[in-house]
Amino acid sequence: MIPIKTDSAWRGTADCRNCGIRDMVLFADLREEDFNLIHAPIDDLEFGANQPVVRMGETATSLYTLRAGLIKLVRNTVDGRQRIVRVLRSGDVVGLEALMGPTYDSDAIALTPIKVCRLPLQVIQRLNRETPRMHQRLLEKWHRSLKEADDWLADLNFGNARQRVAGLILKMRSAGDASVVSLFSREDMGAMLDLKLETVSRTLNAFVREGLIEPLDKIGRVYRVIDVGGLSAPKA
Repeated sequence: MIPIKTDSAWRGTADCRNCGIRDMVLFADLREEDFNLIHAPIDDLEFGANQPVVRMGETATSLYTLRAGLIKLVRNTVDGRQRIVRVLRSGDVVGLEALMGPTYDSDAIALTPIKVCRLPLQVIQRLNRETPRMHQRLLEKWHRSLKEADDWLADLNFGNARQRVAGLILKMRSAGDASVVSLFSREDMGAMLDLKLETVSRTLNAFVREGLIEPLDKIGRVYRVIDVGGLSAPKA
């Protein structure tokens, strides 16, 4: 039995057959006979913002499907700084590396309040062995994870401050309304973009003054994108 983390809230056993985002998660293609292979509980958990889901180097016992909210994957650089190497959204999976190695590769920390389903590793391994539908879904998740990592590196880690902040704004637009973007603390943005907090703040303020974005809340986390073209080709 896998213990519940003390900083998470257990909501019960997940109802995988009737999951509201089932078309996005690992079990999307499973049939009734496949569900009969699951002999360990799939826990439905909630975490508050800034709470860790897994820690880098921790023994990997489970995968986690993100159902709601945002998770940051964090690694420490050789000089002791933290770098956010990716942001996970609904439908993404934490801990795919557990299928190939004994430990987690990154800290996974909630950026916002999140809901996850914890999938015991032995359940995933059995399904992977015994149903081709699970194997195909895992391959798709691996491909998506690699593409996201490549895109993150290409879009957010090159260019000047304006280009990096603009790239993050465009990447974090809402899937439901592409004119709305939800951002994070300036500190987190700096860790994502390898920029100082003050540089991030100045760049966002410049975008507001130039009419490229407008704030929709008082704390500067939610913006409306006014000029996608201006963000796509920012000034040098």
